[in-house]
Amino acid sequence: MVTSVKDSIQQLRIEKEINIAAPVDIAFEAMLEEVAAENKLPDGTPMPMVLEAFPGGRWFRDLGDNTGHLWGHVQVIKPPKLLEISGPLFMSFPCANHIQYRFYADGIGTRLSFLHRAFGEFPEDLLKQIGIGWTHILERIKGHAETR
Repeated sequence: MVTSVKDSIQQLRIEKEINIAAPVDIAFEAMLEEVAAENKLPDGTPMPMVLEAFPGGRWFRDLGDNTGHLWGHVQVIKPPKLLEISGPLFMSFPCANHIQYRFYADGIGTRLSFLHRAFGEFPEDLLKQIGIGWTHILERIKGHAETR
């Protein structure tokens, strides 16, 4: 029985681009490390993730003892140029997400283009905070790559 119907499907699109003072292969490896085991929340709290870096591989938050949260599956991986993941990401509500990390050689450095597209039923507070999290992750990738 349907008790209410609400037109609440929303779309989300976040595009970010950063320049990294490191070769593209180093930047790509830094991204793989940062979105997995090195991942931390903006306050510095570790948030251990596992990325199975092959087509169909899982990306999930590992809480130990076979508990955790599936974030997505690797849709495309073409080192050192492209990683695409699709899945629920950090969202525990009806939604579909697709993220893309695209790397371009730019002189002796790298340009990283990030795109997150989604649709679903998003709470208001999520829409206000989501860009902050991606900026944090991209800055960590940049820092990690540039200090290698």
